[in-house]
Amino acid sequence: MVLQLRVPSLYNRGISFLISSPLRNLSTASLLLNPNQTVTEPLAKPELESIVLKQYSHGKFHSLLQNAVALPSVLLAACHNLSLAANTELADRVSRRFSIEETAREIREGRFDIRSCCVGFESSSLVLPNLKLRVLIEAIRMVLEIVYDDRLATFCYGGRVGMGRHTAIRYLKNSVENPRWWFRVSFAREMTFGHRNVDKLCRFVEEKISDGLLVEMIKKLFEFGIVRIELGGCDKGRGFPQECGLSSILINVYFDGLDKEIQDMRLKMKLKNPPRVGAEEDDDSVFYKPVNIYAVRYLDEILLITSGSKMMTMELKKKVVEVLEERLDLKVDRVNTSIHSAVSEKISFLGMYLQAVPPSVLRPPMSEKAVRAMKKYERQKEVRRVELRNARERNRKTLGLKIFRHVLKKLKQSNGFKCEYEIENEVRDIFRSWGEEVMQEFMGSLEERWKWHWLLTRGDFLSLRHIREKLPQDLVNAYDEFQEQVDKHLSPTQAKKELEDEEKRVEEEEEQRYAERTVQDLTKLCMKVSAPEELVRKAVKLVGFTNSMGRPRPISHLLALEDSDIIKWYAGVGRKWLDFFCCCHNFKMVKIIVSYHMRFSCILTLAEKHRSSKREAIRHYTKDLKVSDHYEKEEVHFPLEREVKMMGDKNLSDPRPVDGTLSLLLIRLASDEPLHSCAANFCDRTDTIMYRVHLLQNRLQINPLDEEKWVRGMGTIHSALNRKCLHLCSAHISDVYLGNMTLQDVDGSSFIDLK
Repeated sequence: MVLQLRVPSLYNRGISFLISSPLRNLSTASLLLNPNQTVTEPLAKPELESIVLKQYSHGKFHSLLQNAVALPSVLLAACHNLSLAANTELADRVSRRFSIEETAREIREGRFDIRSCCVGFESSSLVLPNLKLRVLIEAIRMVLEIVYDDRLATFCYGGRVGMGRHTAIRYLKNSVENPRWWFRVSFAREMTFGHRNVDKLCRFVEEKISDGLLVEMIKKLFEFGIVRIELGGCDKGRGFPQECGLSSILINVYFDGLDKEIQDMRLKMKLKNPPRVGAEEDDDSVFYKPVNIYAVRYLDEILLITSGSKMMTMELKKKVVEVLEERLDLKVDRVNTSIHSAVSEKISFLGMYLQAVPPSVLRPPMSEKAVRAMKKYERQKEVRRVELRNARERNRKTLGLKIFRHVLKKLKQSNGFKCEYEIENEVRDIFRSWGEEVMQEFMGSLEERWKWHWLLTRGDFLSLRHIREKLPQDLVNAYDEFQEQVDKHLSPTQAKKELEDEEKRVEEEEEQRYAERTVQDLTKLCMKVSAPEELVRKAVKLVGFTNSMGRPRPISHLLALEDSDIIKWYAGVGRKWLDFFCCCHNFKMVKIIVSYHMRFSCILTLAEKHRSSKREAIRHYTKDLKVSDHYEKEEVHFPLEREVKMMGDKNLSDPRPVDGTLSLLLIRLASDEPLHSCAANFCDRTDTIMYRVHLLQNRLQINPLDEEKWVRGMGTIHSALNRKCLHLCSAHISDVYLGNMTLQDVDGSSFIDLK
């Protein structure tokens, strides 16, 4: 029997943990703790959790490196998590690079040589791990994730499953009420973790984990430059090769003490300002707003919001800065860590702008133009409804005449009308439903009721006394009853009153909604999240999508690529932008940039490459930028216009920013070197092509630290990788252009230096 387990994807991986394995009984499960076994299948996450939890005793985890990380099954699970190729025959593909069993033995015995697994670059401080060391780092990350994930604060985002940027933004939009003051903690520019910070981090780890070998290995990773944490930088959580996969969980461990302090302050403030009960009975407490403290931390980006006074916010800031500087030994930039008004000032957080606004700004009432358009649409709907009603009446008359004609014909041909089936009830039901629909339409028309009331009451000679005295009493009574029914059902005065009551009810509801909106605007503040329009347009101009006038232009550096690669690069950048800013209030601006500026920049680039006009390029590729693959099958990579219009914040995820895709360009080289395997993790394809790395900052000769020329908040790939070469197969170069793969998913030892 085969069991398929689907485990949530690990941090920054879109690959599901889908494995097929026999049902393990208790005796088989015990073999997972055997370090000398030969494994052929990766370990499932529930099994890894059971292994880690077995090492817990007396309030700490013991010997995790030897009893968890050094297990071959755990290392193979780390290989599975890093692998970008098909997961079939994973153990064979790993064994062709290094021995899982031998690596596990080296780790367990403390003989694993980290220095020999480091890849350095000349005249640069950049150090990358090779694939063997990267597997060890991923295994350590998986174990630490199980240890700490459930113990971190609820407002700690980043480096956790299902706790990404969009999750933090969703919390700010849905949970933060009436923000008044806020501040964002800024660290000294490019503050790197020193020896004191690393020692303090190791002490924090030792509070929960009693494992000297694991702590020593973390120190060595910092010592050799494999793990490098720079607070205040723009390279975390973006898929850059210089970022170690272990950095995120270590940052969360380091800041966990601060999170606990903030949590205690929030709890004390909540106890000091409890929500009032029975507010509807007390007029003074209708607009009562309790003082709250809100906090969000994404790795090293910390935002604190209060709904109280500025003095309270200043005290909160003082305590937070004290914890950071005294307990965590970090240098805070006090000038930029300033308190701002949430109503009158925007604040930058997670690459977006936040501001407190009234609810009417987020959900504005309809404008006069929209009201006129809606009324016009209602009139058009009424015309179509009348046309359908007339057509329905014609069809009914035609069908009724056919039925009567058929019945009359049968009666003439025979003495009686006989049918094999009883259709009397069906015909009666049909005519009854028709009659009810006609009656409803008639009663809903005030003009028809006026007309028939006038026809049935004019020439009312039977109401004269001398006439009534000469007529039989039964006839007079029947006439009086008929007039009562006419006045009851067709009286225009009553119908007019009903319509006036309906109009009055609609007006009262509109006034009630207006009053509620006004009260909410005066008493409530919501969180508005906006994309940084100036920075996005500056990035668009910097890369070359538009000229100085803001119109689309071709990018000459892309002319060396294949047509499909050009379209894929544009599609990767466009989809990254759409996915990242889909939660913003001004998302329409991003849609226009992608759907117009980038689309026509791609068309103009293709036209310049083939020395043709824009119209000829549109005629060949269409506006959807269709391209044929190797099998002459049309593919569409760029987002369709209809697809872009339908996008919104309903499907939030945790996408990486566009920085890596935007600043990276791989140019194909003509090379006659022998075949090499693909540089992607655990890819065995040898039909590869050599590509040279071109970085945006080197191509434009701009220092990323110069905020006047560079885009503020936009990260960059380390300049040491510029003009380096690597081999990639067709599948993975396509993933790079589409943004599904980054240089972080490439073996660090696969970069080649060709002059």
